[in-house]
Amino acid sequence: MELMDVSLFPAFDFSRVFIEPWKNPASVAWNGQVILMGLFICWTCGVLGSFIVVRRMALMGDAISHGILPGLALAFLFTGSLALAPMWVGACLAGLACSYCIEWLRLHTPIRQDAALGLVFTSFFALGVTLISLGAGDVHLDPDCILYGEIGFVPLSPSLRIGGMNLGNQALWTMGGVCSLIMGAVLVFYRHLLVSSFDSTLARSIGIRVRRIHFGLMLGLALATVACMESVGVILVVAMLVFPSVTASFFFVRLSSLLWASFPLGAAYSIGGFHLAQWLDCSLAGAMATFAGIVFIPCCLLGPQDGIIWKLRRGTNNFRMNETKKASG
Repeated sequence: MELMDVSLFPAFDFSRVFIEPWKNPASVAWNGQVILMGLFICWTCGVLGSFIVVRRMALMGDAISHGILPGLALAFLFTGSLALAPMWVGACLAGLACSYCIEWLRLHTPIRQDAALGLVFTSFFALGVTLISLGAGDVHLDPDCILYGEIGFVPLSPSLRIGGMNLGNQALWTMGGVCSLIMGAVLVFYRHLLVSSFDSTLARSIGIRVRRIHFGLMLGLALATVACMESVGVILVVAMLVFPSVTASFFFVRLSSLLWASFPLGAAYSIGGFHLAQWLDCSLAGAMATFAGIVFIPCCLLGPQDGIIWKLRRGTNNFRMNETKKASG
């Protein structure tokens, strides 16, 4: 009996993976837009994720990104349109409602935050799926679009026109605008975000409105999620909210350093994931998230800030020092 010759991975061809995507102007224009969108998404989510991770709310990104679904469905049902403005309004309101419900359950019931997250985001997501199946099943607003997206179709986005001028790809302008808005807000409110992330009691004592900062962060997260959703889906958004800051934490301890590290890491995820997808002929968003995981593994092992090998080495050195002290004593 002959065994089937099954290869999990295609043969690696350097020219096909690294040369062909850039060999002519049309390919450069198309693939350049894909990578640029990836950069905007990775940078936006990386900066927001740094604050979410240091607040120990990494799953909040997952909750908000799923919790916006009923807002999107209701926005379509009320307006009959997939225009960006009503989608953003619906998503932001649903995201804030999701965050408020989680906080209310945490503060006013015995339910812990992790359980509240699970209860609220699954309920919101299930409600969104139900609303879509009831009234929006004939349009491309569906759970698969929201979960997976397709960043490879970004160049097909309609052009943005203002006063008869063609400014180029509308999706890139939208994501670039959201990225700039988030960066500007972080610069303006950095001190408030920094203090409230580490010590809410101190923040209140110096006049910082902690709840407003919290819900402002959730609003930014909802904005970023809905801007990214159609291009890359929720999966990459959640990955980019967590991977940059967690990976950087093996090298840096200061929050400002984590924020700056989001930029080179985001570039690595976008460019590396693009070429990984060229090799494996798979989903671009999935490849970017996979490449983020590939980068994380050596950092987790070798990072000087509590990397596994460094911790083992320090433990061995401490053991030897203790043995030496015992022998000399």
